[in-house]
Amino acid sequence: MSSSIYVHVARAAIQSRLEGSHLDKNVFLSDEPALAHNGACFVTLNLRGRLRGCIGSLIAYRPLIDDLIANAEAAAFRDPRFPPLSSAEFDETDVEVSLLSEPRQIYYRDADDLKAMIRPHIDGVILRSGSHQATFLPQVWDELNDFKRFFAQLGRKAALGDNPLSYHPEVYVYQVRKFAEEG
Repeated sequence: MSSSIYVHVARAAIQSRLEGSHLDKNVFLSDEPALAHNGACFVTLNLRGRLRGCIGSLIAYRPLIDDLIANAEAAAFRDPRFPPLSSAEFDETDVEVSLLSEPRQIYYRDADDLKAMIRPHIDGVILRSGSHQATFLPQVWDELNDFKRFFAQLGRKAALGDNPLSYHPEVYVYQVRKFAEEG
């Protein structure tokens, strides 16, 4: 399957929404039938090298084309951290798509045990404790390349504080195949 198809679908979904037009997903499905299979993805938008939106699915529960379209639109227009993307911003925005593997739970005794199991830059991490949950894609290791800082930020994102491992939360890992626009 062509790697650029994922980014193309995401970009077309945002463009269609900005124009108030309808995206005909059948055009993509006829070229790439595999898009009809269930898949989970994250769509990340970067404006001038800075995060501008990032929304995704952790579990494959709908056809990948629907996940791509929904997450692209949500990253552009419904990420609560940002106002809706404007047409002018869209022209300067880079789109990145991450296809997720199925998350796998890690069973660990303590922070040192977990540290030995986590693979920086390879594993995305889901932290879950009660009703609190957050994830970082593997790409986040590029900014937070220290285990302690990575988990402190992930803990804040999950509303568990700077030391989330003190709660002994459930930890899941997944990997991604990342596709970005050619620059």
